[in-house]
Amino acid sequence: MGLFDFAKEIGNKLFNRDAEAAEKIKQHIEAANPGISGLTVEFNDGIVALSGQAASAEAMEKAVLLAGNVKGVSDVKVDGLQTPPAKEKVEYYIIKKGDTLSAIAKQFYGKANDYPKIFEANREVIKDANLIYPGQKIRIPLG
Repeated sequence: MGLFDFAKEIGNKLFNRDAEAAEKIKQHIEAANPGISGLTVEFNDGIVALSGQAASAEAMEKAVLLAGNVKGVSDVKVDGLQTPPAKEKVEYYIIKKGDTLSAIAKQFYGKANDYPKIFEANREVIKDANLIYPGQKIRIPLG
C-alpha cells in the first residue's frame, strides 16, 4: 500500500501550526466517520501517517483522501492502517481546472449522467457536486 501523494498548497485549511495538525486531521477524519477504529494520526513536515483498523478498503481510501485533501499535507502513509482486501477496483483522479463531475464521469464511464456515482464515492471530500477544485484528489470506482 504505502504512500499517497497530494498537492500540499491546496485543500481544506484545518490547522495553523504543525503542532496542532495531527489532532485537527484526526478530528476531520472522525467527523466524516469513514469506518476507521482506533485511528491515530501523526504529522511530520507535511507527511501524515495513519494507523488503526479500517472496516473496508473503501474506508481506508476515504480516510486517505480526507487527510490528503488538507492544505499543508503532501503525502499520506497508510502502512500502519490494517485494511481488508478491496472488493472493487478504484482509480484516483486529480481534478484539473475546468473539470466537472459530469465531464469526469463521461471520461471514465462514457456517460456524463453517471456523475452521481463519483459524487457518492467521494461524499466525505466533496460536499457539493458543483464545488470541486483543481488539485483535489478523488476516488473513481471502476467496479
